[in-house]
Amino acid sequence: MIIKVCGMRDAENIRAVEVLDIDYMGFIFYPKSPRYVSPADMGAKEAIRACTKRKVGVFVNSTLDEILQVSDNYLLNAIQLHGDEPPSLITALKQRGFEVIRAVSVGEGATFGGFNGVELPAYFLFDTKTAGYGGSGRRFDWTALDGYNGETPFLLSGGITPDCVDAIKAVAHPKLAGIDLNSGFETAPGVKDVCLLRAFLLELEGVDFRF
Repeated sequence: MIIKVCGMRDAENIRAVEVLDIDYMGFIFYPKSPRYVSPADMGAKEAIRACTKRKVGVFVNSTLDEILQVSDNYLLNAIQLHGDEPPSLITALKQRGFEVIRAVSVGEGATFGGFNGVELPAYFLFDTKTAGYGGSGRRFDWTALDGYNGETPFLLSGGITPDCVDAIKAVAHPKLAGIDLNSGFETAPGVKDVCLLRAFLLELEGVDFRF
């Protein structure tokens, strides 16, 4: 099971979360996000560059050149596209060796068509549909996942909190590869409660995702 903790930006908190049993750590490079990693924060930059987990840069409608510059500055391993980026950007990033995660907003009556014939990411990330670009802290109706029959594995995101263990265990989808944790484990935007995360991960141990 893949565990991704996203929305990190505080240097001390990054180092504290890094020791947990997680796979990916996400950093948001979208200026309108309350979890935005400012280029002026040199402490955060140092902590991100030194982080030993797989580092995911989250972008919203950035150009390839902008993404490559940030990636070089922060030594990113993976790119998460959370806007309205064209499939050609996925192709360009994959050609440069990046693992790509493509966020997909899921709302009421969601369908999962439109993926045929386009460049596919390593993972989709299914998040709650909002007026903006994620970060709502709300959970969509996970039964909607029954309508997804694609071959690309996905991460589950949107409103996951410490009391969601049983609900996660109840999701029986063959392409569910992991979960994305963010605002439900925060003491403030961009600052995670390490004790909450540790307890949640211990309770989640043994969940057998089919992917």
